[in-house]
Amino acid sequence: MGLIHIYCGNGKGKTTAALGLALRAAGSGMKVHFVQLLKGGKTSELESLSLIPNISVDRSNKNYGFTFKMSDDTKTQLIQCHNVLLKRAYELMNGGTIDMLIIDEFNAAYEYNLLDRNLADQIITMKPQKIELVLTGRNPQPKFIDVADYVSEINPIKHPYSCGQKARKGIEF
Repeated sequence: MGLIHIYCGNGKGKTTAALGLALRAAGSGMKVHFVQLLKGGKTSELESLSLIPNISVDRSNKNYGFTFKMSDDTKTQLIQCHNVLLKRAYELMNGGTIDMLIIDEFNAAYEYNLLDRNLADQIITMKPQKIELVLTGRNPQPKFIDVADYVSEINPIKHPYSCGQKARKGIEF
């Protein structure tokens, strides 16, 4: 039976935790589909994921930038992109071809209305029993926490960013 996982909080490591679970699942023979919302730039994990036969990745091929800097037109384009990614994930989830679905930055995209909330809700409420569903991102809705089986909150105690350190390739991206 598949369960629902949420990795949330303000700390670094939500995506990293989900990727670790994907690696473990793929190593056991499970088929994993990894969807990345709000991220379109090149990130180092994509290179590693492409080498693992049991993991497929779906994300935007365009970097839309930070949400607070987006124009209304850019937000509309991003919403359309996210909805395509979610529809494909929904179809795979219900098609019997995957065992685990990870939607990175799901909570943030949901909070900022950057996706079709009805479709997002359906992914959770209509999840087939065998599917393991993993959602990451800050500020999950209380209704998602209520239905989740695992909720892990990652909070920063100390981070070099607060001292002016820029993101480093292979560590933060």
